Amino acid sequence: MEAKLELYRIFKEVAEHESISAAAKTLYLSQPAVSQSVKHLEEQLHTALFVRGKRGVELTREGRMLYEYVRGAMGLLESAEEKVRQARELEIGQLVIGASDTLTREYLLPCLEAFRRSYPGIRLSLRNGTSRQVLRMLREGKVDMAFASMPEESAEYRVEKCFDTHMIFVAAPGYACDFERTHTLAEVARMPLILLDRQASSRLYLEKRFESLGLTLRPELELSTHDLLLALAQIGLGVACVTQEFSRPFLEQGLVRPLRTAPVIPPRQVVMCTLPQVEHSPAVAHFMEVARGNGRR
Repeated sequence: MEAKLELYRIFKEVAEHESISAAAKTLYLSQPAVSQSVKHLEEQLHTALFVRGKRGVELTREGRMLYEYVRGAMGLLESAEEKVRQARELEIGQLVIGASDTLTREYLLPCLEAFRRSYPGIRLSLRNGTSRQVLRMLREGKVDMAFASMPEESAEYRVEKCFDTHMIFVAAPGYACDFERTHTLAEVARMPLILLDRQASSRLYLEKRFESLGLTLRPELELSTHDLLLALAQIGLGVACVTQEFSRPFLEQGLVRPLRTAPVIPPRQVVMCTLPQVEHSPAVAHFMEVARGNGRR
């Protein structure tokens, strides 16, 4: 097919120039090579494509019909090559990212801003969900990359660490608990807890940690967003388990105070995930570079 495509390219130049010699100059080929290519194409199609004259060549009826198709096909191929070039150089394209609302706000916003500034031609789309949900989107091909907590089935993904997160328990400054004393996790389990609902991977991670110590969590309130955990803890409705890295404004302003606990909850890793069997597109590769440079904590 590649050889025949070259014959069509030569045929198109001869048809447009109405001259073997002029086409040869444009193509940087010898006149005999162009003549031989036209002859070879005519033999393959079993029809004459040109009428030779003293002033050059003229398309036959069959040649004119073929030319209209070849011109359109070559135009499409040139357009396709240009689109590929633009995608390679990040002038056009789309990038779909999966992440939770909290990760998007607390971690990805500067990355998204930097990427948009550098590559305005790429259309960015976000799909929000829990870690489990965005990883499922990745497996189903609905997103190009996902930012999530380290999955248990990490071998299914190409994983790169972004940063660690630490889970802590917080309450309002005036809440009836001793902030100076270290509490056991058994004591914490008996407190009126405010937790994310069981759709959240962090909730499941927390439960597994408590279960490993023979403890069961029975929260007073279960919520769907991290911000609400902090807001309800701030007004004294209970003790919330939050991510320290995403709670800094509340902690720094003294709106909530951390409880000392022993043992501490082991840190978790936030990672960027792609599928190992899928080659990174230029957009994915460049966003990963932006995330490495802009999002480290």
